[in-house]
Amino acid sequence: MGWLVAASLQGPPYDPAAQTISVLAAPGNSGSWVMTAAFIALGVCHLLTAWGLRPAATAGRAALAAGGVSAVAVAMVPAPSSGGSLSHGSVAVVGFTVLAAWPVLAARAGTGVPWALRPFPSLGATAVMAAGAAWFLIELHLHGAVGVAERAVTALQSVWPFVVVLSCLRGFRRDGCPS
Repeated sequence: MGWLVAASLQGPPYDPAAQTISVLAAPGNSGSWVMTAAFIALGVCHLLTAWGLRPAATAGRAALAAGGVSAVAVAMVPAPSSGGSLSHGSVAVVGFTVLAAWPVLAARAGTGVPWALRPFPSLGATAVMAAGAAWFLIELHLHGAVGVAERAVTALQSVWPFVVVLSCLRGFRRDGCPS
């Protein structure tokens, strides 16, 4: 997790509970290169997963790819060390939105569909990610534990593609052919 390394390089002035991950990538911060590299790596992983996730519906794959592009864009349009940035915030909102929507957009019905791409798990994943994004926005508005909320939703959005791939591989091994 890039934010752990970047936060340790930043030191005590950084408060992971109250500050966003994006602050770690702000120019001039000692761990900015780590966080920037982590955003780019995550974006590339999302793009590669979208490209290779053939069992998923095309709309979901496109949304996951858009999330990958957004992650790379977040790295290219860093947040300032303090205050806000409309351009960074806009890119981040697009990323949060498409990454929350991709599971339900990737869903397919049928008995041969890997379990993580079936409608109920996909809808559940989208609902949990959307709730996490809402929590993040509430904390941002209240100047509360925005860092905790952001890490929770970011972790979910980063792990769900891996869960989907594992469910597809399980189906591939069990059936002897791709789904």
